[in-house]
Amino acid sequence: MDVNWKNSLAVQATWSGEISNRRAKEKVADEVSRYVKNGDVIGVGSGSTSYLALEKITQRVRNEGMNVTAIPTSKEAEMNCSYFGLPTSSLISVQPDWGFDGADEVDENNRLIKGRGGALFAEKLVMASSSKTYILIDESKRVHQLGKKFTVPVEVDPRAIHLVETKLTRFPVEHVRLRMAQSKDGPVLTEAGNVILDVGFNNIGDRLEDELSAIPGIIETGLFIGYSVEILTV
Repeated sequence: MDVNWKNSLAVQATWSGEISNRRAKEKVADEVSRYVKNGDVIGVGSGSTSYLALEKITQRVRNEGMNVTAIPTSKEAEMNCSYFGLPTSSLISVQPDWGFDGADEVDENNRLIKGRGGALFAEKLVMASSSKTYILIDESKRVHQLGKKFTVPVEVDPRAIHLVETKLTRFPVEHVRLRMAQSKDGPVLTEAGNVILDVGFNNIGDRLEDELSAIPGIIETGLFIGYSVEILTV
């Protein structure tokens, strides 16, 4: 572990608590780690399975003396890369060869809903920059119709919150809710200082992502449609 700080927070991973279905998730993590090659730049997502995949990848990098760089999609992922001693960079400096991440929902056409953790903007930037992203899920994330289990996160500039909500009412929506924070007052704020609206859509077509992105004030949505992904199921 190549960490200069010796305090307790520096030498512990940011994942806390038990990891459900750990043995199956470790199997998928092992599978992802086999794709690593010397010199790779890898987009690193968040969630328990991504955390285990990062751990397995780091073990391979150390055991085989490989040179690998990570592009984290969240502060959580960045802190875990630091904990495991994996060098990080950003999209400003390098382009990822491939990446891995989780998802909240995956339908039969590999369309995704992501963003429950609030890092949807960075996740989409990294995914769009990568030639392929491996999506690590368990069977509970598979759905026949997108949006049946989870709402669609929409990241919004705070100045545009009323404009965006008004525009959203023109879509077939069941509800629009401002995501509120826990253990602090007020709404959840993303790393870019924006708020998140959780939107329940009655129907999610292939053009919805583009239609939402055309609304002034919407920074990004949790719809990931038409991206180069391969689903790995626990």
